Amino acid sequence: MGWMTQQHGMADADDLWQQSDLLGLLNGQPAPSPGHTVERPRAAEPDPAPAAQAAAAAPQRVLILDTETTALSPKDGRCIEVGAILFAVPQRSVLAQVSFLLPCEHNPAQAINGIAAAVTRLEQPWQAALTLFEAMLEHCDAVLAHNAAFDRQWFDTAGPLPAITKPWICSMEDIRWPAERQLRSNPSVRDLALAYGVPVWAAHRALTDCIYLAQVLERCADLDTLLQAALQPRRLYRAQLSYNERHRAKDAGFRWNDPVPGAWTRRLSDQEAQALSFPVQVLEGREAMRAA
Repeated sequence: MGWMTQQHGMADADDLWQQSDLLGLLNGQPAPSPGHTVERPRAAEPDPAPAAQAAAAAPQRVLILDTETTALSPKDGRCIEVGAILFAVPQRSVLAQVSFLLPCEHNPAQAINGIAAAVTRLEQPWQAALTLFEAMLEHCDAVLAHNAAFDRQWFDTAGPLPAITKPWICSMEDIRWPAERQLRSNPSVRDLALAYGVPVWAAHRALTDCIYLAQVLERCADLDTLLQAALQPRRLYRAQLSYNERHRAKDAGFRWNDPVPGAWTRRLSDQEAQALSFPVQVLEGREAMRAA
């Protein structure tokens, strides 16, 4: 999450949409005539391994994680803060928590995350905190982050942070929060906290956002079911709708132009894709790799 949370910077789809039919953009074919129904493409059969993962039990312990960074990607900056909470799911309880700064020379994102580069260089036991973080990571069944695609990239590069091989759960995209909470499909941490009666009392830092998420999980009656469903394998799907029906994709949580240019897309389980009221197409091969 950290500096990024791309959903906040996303331009309104209506402003970006080119005056061409979406099917024509995607398939190079003429738009369907009014009243014509596009047949839903058959989704590919899921692999046995992901199916086995979907049948697994809900995680007993999750590591709630957040980062603050100096840029949007590791090629342009570095992670300067990690916050984490080890959370026991059945007991709805915090087991351990840690937050630490990583030294840096410059922080172009100081106006956003409020962390001065000079502060990161003050003497503090970040190496010991990192060791505790690694121990907490070892004791979890899954890692939970808001906008996990952003946070996980900082653990897949060379540097002091460890590689993470545990399953990831995105609380923004993977968890289908109860309809009675009246949340949009990809809620912000603030909106999620307020929906569950958690006071938003400070500007975000890594541990602050972890605390918000932990308090949301504490209040979530059907947490086990939600987490189990969130671990189902998901693939990137593209909505096949005309320009005049674009609102249906938006209402269903699809994003325009993100991550696939010129398309409404969302990561879904095959079961969720089949339950939609409009046709979709799974993106595979090069198209899916470019969006990863």
